[in-house]
Amino acid sequence: MKRILSLSCFYVLLSACSVHRTPKDHPYVYIQKQNREAKAWKLVWQENFNSPKLDDQKWSRIPAGGADWNRHMSTDDACFDWEDGELILKGIKNTDKNKDPRPFLTGGIWSKGKFAFQYGRIEIRAKLGNAKGAWPAMWMLAELDKYGKYPKNGEIDIMEHLNFDDIIYQTTHSYYTLDLGQKEHPKHFGTASVRTEEYNIYGISWYPDRIVFQVNGTDTFTYPRIKEVDASQWPYDQPFYLLIDQQLGGSWVGEVDQDQLPVEMRVDWIKVYQ
Repeated sequence: MKRILSLSCFYVLLSACSVHRTPKDHPYVYIQKQNREAKAWKLVWQENFNSPKLDDQKWSRIPAGGADWNRHMSTDDACFDWEDGELILKGIKNTDKNKDPRPFLTGGIWSKGKFAFQYGRIEIRAKLGNAKGAWPAMWMLAELDKYGKYPKNGEIDIMEHLNFDDIIYQTTHSYYTLDLGQKEHPKHFGTASVRTEEYNIYGISWYPDRIVFQVNGTDTFTYPRIKEVDASQWPYDQPFYLLIDQQLGGSWVGEVDQDQLPVEMRVDWIKVYQ
């Protein structure tokens, strides 16, 4: 069980806010000051999930969509739970197909329109669940659409896990990697070993010239900004928001074994530094 921040910690957070600025028309966006990356990290935003409900000042439940990742997303309470200061995101069998015809439902949250940041470090402590067709993910998308429709603004996948794998995938996607097919110059993804039965800390350190992926504080993969290539190689010069979701099924992860449901991802805390 996590403890609520003390008054002293509150003042630490207030002082930490001096390391960022926010655009006037988007006050929830944390933009790191120029050249700040050379200094020590300071905590600027965090979520501890101590309340037995979702903080709607920070988060929204992800609605259903037409892509593999959100095809089974649901805002139903059955896909969410809180226990001992943790958010639990679930993939479940659908028991009421008169209300919703989909065979299974999944829970996820995003900070779209409520929190985004540009450059810094994010850490997420969580425990993953395993099942055939399970696809838990922690990832980021552009908040302000600087370059146009997806994939021109890019995507940062902090962590994706498939089925019962003992590895996670850490990836960048963009117009450069998807439409132009440039996946090796530079390499756009890496993998890292994990013990899913344990809690792990997944994160990135994001700089103006590179994104360093990490697990439990150890660097695992780096995606650099490179020169003399198409400018779409680096759309990562704008604020991104966070998505955390317990996905199920799709062309990448494969079919879902409903006999192995429910499956869940337990999220302990999230911290962002700049």
